[in-house]
Amino acid sequence: MEVILREDVEKLGTRGQVIKVAGGYARNFLLPRKLAVAATESNKKIVEQERQGHLRREAKEQAGAQDLANMMAGVTVVLSQKAGDQEQLFGSVTSKDIAEALELQDYHIDRRKIQLAEPIRQLGQYQVPIRLHREVTVEVTVQVVREEE
Repeated sequence: MEVILREDVEKLGTRGQVIKVAGGYARNFLLPRKLAVAATESNKKIVEQERQGHLRREAKEQAGAQDLANMMAGVTVVLSQKAGDQEQLFGSVTSKDIAEALELQDYHIDRRKIQLAEPIRQLGQYQVPIRLHREVTVEVTVQVVREEE
């Protein structure tokens, strides 16, 4: 069965692409989730219009993310945490903590965009990537210092 994808589907294709899939896969998975529509002439025109709108919206979002990345290029976040003798933290610094510290500097970043592989558990300085857009990533310096009693 030929379908037109309305969204990017991993290992299958990209938005607007006409692909051939098994009938059951189309009827039971793609069509009910509105990931694809049947490949008719009228649907091709509708999907092409949607694709054009999506491309314009995507370009606008990418430009905004690039502007934000340029502003955040030299940002340093300083977080103070309680630590033991060997510079081991009592607890850890997570993406939520970094997002809250960025919020105090007037950068409103969703914590899910902060690409922290694992929580920071030692004092020191770290480069943390923030993925603002699919194609725009900026690195922010996170400095974890000992909290003064």
